[in-house]
Amino acid sequence: MWNKIIAVLVFVSSWVLAIPAAHAQAASKDSQTVSDQDIQLLRRDIRSNKKQLVAANLILTDAEATKFWPVYDQYSAEMTKIADQKYALIKEYAQGFGSLTDAQAQSLLNRSLALDQAIAELRIKYAPIVSKVLPGIKTATFFQIDRRLTGLIDLQISSQIPLVQEQH
Repeated sequence: MWNKIIAVLVFVSSWVLAIPAAHAQAASKDSQTVSDQDIQLLRRDIRSNKKQLVAANLILTDAEATKFWPVYDQYSAEMTKIADQKYALIKEYAQGFGSLTDAQAQSLLNRSLALDQAIAELRIKYAPIVSKVLPGIKTATFFQIDRRLTGLIDLQISSQIPLVQEQH
């Protein structure tokens, strides 16, 4: 089961890693840029792959699937709104990299922490909703898969974002 997840994540990670690398290149060379449309297409592919991984690893009966997937789609749509804010925050950080003031750095940190909290609150909101359509073990499995996939994607992205630096 996890071999499938690892294989797909390696594939997805190669795409995810291209985002910050492309932004870094764009910052140093104006000749190559990654458009917002490119990023949106990549993010849509990641969401699709994530859904496929959930489907491959969360064994559902037909009746469970009929009830679960609409809930998953709602959850995913709400999670995407938070991810949009995370992307905007990363983009803002990239644009200000090397010239952030203390106030700007603190603002970025505060908004990043608020997004972490929003993700936790979304999971808390959806746990009882999912548990109404799936038994407890499958509900726990879904959230475990979701957290692992999200964590792995976040790790790949964050490992490519340089640390905040003081201005010299």
